[in-house]
Amino acid sequence: MSVSFRFIHAADLHVDSPFRGLAEAPSYVQNALMSSTFEAVHNLVQTAITAEVDFVVIAGDLYDSADRSLRAQLALQREWQKLHTHGVQLFVIHGNHDHLAGNRANLNWPDSVVTFGSERMESMPAYRKDGQLAAYIYGMSYGARAVTHNLAASYKPNSEGLYQIALLHGNVDGSAEHDPYAPCTLSELVGAGFDYWALGHIHTRSILHTYPHVAYAGNTQGRHAREIGAKGCYIVDVSDSKETIMTFAPLDVVRWEIVNVNIEGLSTEQALYDAVELAIKETQLASDGRPIMLKLHLSGRGLLHRSLLDAIFLQEFMEGMRVQFGDHNWQSVSEGTNWCWIYAIEASTGTELDLDVLANEDSFTGELVRGSILLEVDEEARIELLEEAMAPLMTNARLRKFIREQMEEDSLELLQQARELAAALLVDESELLSGRESGIQRGGHTT
Repeated sequence: MSVSFRFIHAADLHVDSPFRGLAEAPSYVQNALMSSTFEAVHNLVQTAITAEVDFVVIAGDLYDSADRSLRAQLALQREWQKLHTHGVQLFVIHGNHDHLAGNRANLNWPDSVVTFGSERMESMPAYRKDGQLAAYIYGMSYGARAVTHNLAASYKPNSEGLYQIALLHGNVDGSAEHDPYAPCTLSELVGAGFDYWALGHIHTRSILHTYPHVAYAGNTQGRHAREIGAKGCYIVDVSDSKETIMTFAPLDVVRWEIVNVNIEGLSTEQALYDAVELAIKETQLASDGRPIMLKLHLSGRGLLHRSLLDAIFLQEFMEGMRVQFGDHNWQSVSEGTNWCWIYAIEASTGTELDLDVLANEDSFTGELVRGSILLEVDEEARIELLEEAMAPLMTNARLRKFIREQMEEDSLELLQQARELAAALLVDESELLSGRESGIQRGGHTT
């Protein structure tokens, strides 16, 4: 008979990640990042204790390297002892980064820590704190870095009635952004007979399926510019009828973010500074007081485009924003914000388009704009032109009907969008050629 219980699903702790490429960052930024994966594990344990979970499962890559640093192992030993003291079981598999063929210190671990081997799938019982049997946990660690066969195919539940949790570190449905380790399909996981697949390896959290639940918890701490937003774990509540409720709990200590600012309508450097300052403050408030590693991206069309072509201007602008937000001694208690280090700035802006000016030009662009203005008042000609452009798609009867309906409703809007896109491309290409002749280079700066 099933009982209700609560557990945490975490993965990809990557403790003691090196955080390369920080040579130009201030020491307080470097120190915060170097300690962040350790502090995220501390937050994981404190969350488990505060939330009074019955057990924790970790789906691989606890360490960043198979040859685990002694510092990382001792840190986890201390944290796992806290779980043991509070009666919380821990179930662990190891993945491609911390596979079992790596070097390990000979340390004593609490009896409540269960590490699954790499020879075959194993199963272990999980208990509530009051001693009642709650679930069975299944898992298999990596015996080498590159496990390219389907581990999930060997997972078989061996108990009926109780909740069944499978731990797997692998790539479901072939995500191209990650190594194809332990590849499998979502359909085979859904049909395998488990109630919950606790996945690791993909660092973006996602729920791929419910009933049965198949989920990536993501990593507990962002480690570089591609790992943006909140990072943490899932707290999972299971009722005695196996109803499953998942709640995300952030654990990250430093958060990576990208801020986009559109320059349209900004006519002065002060206006740009103010817009960026506002966007950063909004991002800080959304981070719940965490320090932020931030990439600033400027986009859109406007009067400031020419200034943003200058790499020196971009660098000096970034340095000015760093003075405003990067002081590690600065913290706004009233706003609940912390420091923000702008590690990169890039601009993909364009010249502001003045269609009236372009229409008077003796150029191909001018001719295009003048022709489009005539089509705005000639619906029949406009529809005819759209049908000609869509001709390759009009051979399918159902698609043809849909396209014609859209043309009748949106032909003017489509014309205006096409005009702006074509004019922008022509103006930008002309500007690029002019810039090459005069020696102007596109701006961008990273540290």
